[in-house]
Amino acid sequence: MALAVIRFDMRVPGLEPAQVSARYHAALDMAAWADEQGFDMCVLSEHHASEDGYLTSPLVMAAAVAARTTRIPITVSALLVPLHEPIRLAEDVTTLDLLSGGRVSFVAGLGYRPVEYELYGRAWNRRGRLLDENLDTMLQAWSGEPFEHNGQTVRVTPTPLSRPHPPFMIGGASEKAAKRAARLGVGLFPSSPDPELAALYREECEKLGKIPGWVAEPRGPGTVFVSEDPDATWAEIGEHLLHDAVTYHNWQPPGQTSAVHSNANTVAELRAEGVVRIVTPEECIAIAHDVGMFGGITHHPMCGGTPPEQGWESLRLFADKVLPHIR
Repeated sequence: MALAVIRFDMRVPGLEPAQVSARYHAALDMAAWADEQGFDMCVLSEHHASEDGYLTSPLVMAAAVAARTTRIPITVSALLVPLHEPIRLAEDVTTLDLLSGGRVSFVAGLGYRPVEYELYGRAWNRRGRLLDENLDTMLQAWSGEPFEHNGQTVRVTPTPLSRPHPPFMIGGASEKAAKRAARLGVGLFPSSPDPELAALYREECEKLGKIPGWVAEPRGPGTVFVSEDPDATWAEIGEHLLHDAVTYHNWQPPGQTSAVHSNANTVAELRAEGVVRIVTPEECIAIAHDVGMFGGITHHPMCGGTPPEQGWESLRLFADKVLPHIR
């Protein structure tokens, strides 16, 4: 049946540092609870230079989640690989792989906001090349064997627990992304369902003699809250959900496609679109049946700054009245 996913991006507009710190601790409590309840995945994200405090250090957060959990897989979607120094990034991912017992993966993304590249002094027009160069360096680093890097012979230790390397996928909705995933022999994570792109990826894998990985096409709503009274819950947290949707929309460049992209300008419009859903337990069970075993029910319990107590109400109702029916 559908995957149960919990997601955090730590977007908390207008709060003081002490309040933001409390939200981070709430996220760790929620992740530990989701681990105990049998959730299938914890997803973290990365962005920079965001006025509302979007999570900037997902690998640090992943380490904290790993320390509070025992079984739930943790993924960073997406990790903006071109913004990082590749040897340091390979070491950090290795450390996460070792301390989590191989539970941490990532989706390698380019990002789509030039301001982030400006912040890190990276050339926006070289972002694709930077991604390729960094991933190639990381793969060599994870091998544990000596290799040439910046004119010197280097060797990176320790090596990861996961072999041949920590798991990752390539994110993106372009032909270049599909071909990059095929070249590296890893899965593809498109931002929206695209059968033609999936076919291209598989054809490219066959051409290169690579075994195709998973094409993780999004299925189901972008965010789900569960409530016995959806009207009341929309009235309570609708503005938080709208903030998340409008901010994400304003970040998108022309032509960007995403299954979770909203064009809403009001709470009523957001509700009508269905990208974000507040549903009864019975409706949530129906969604789980619709999306099937490769789809997910994604809980974003502090979406757009939603107060933790309201996120907890949704999570607990899901565990009590939905999860037993979709397992």
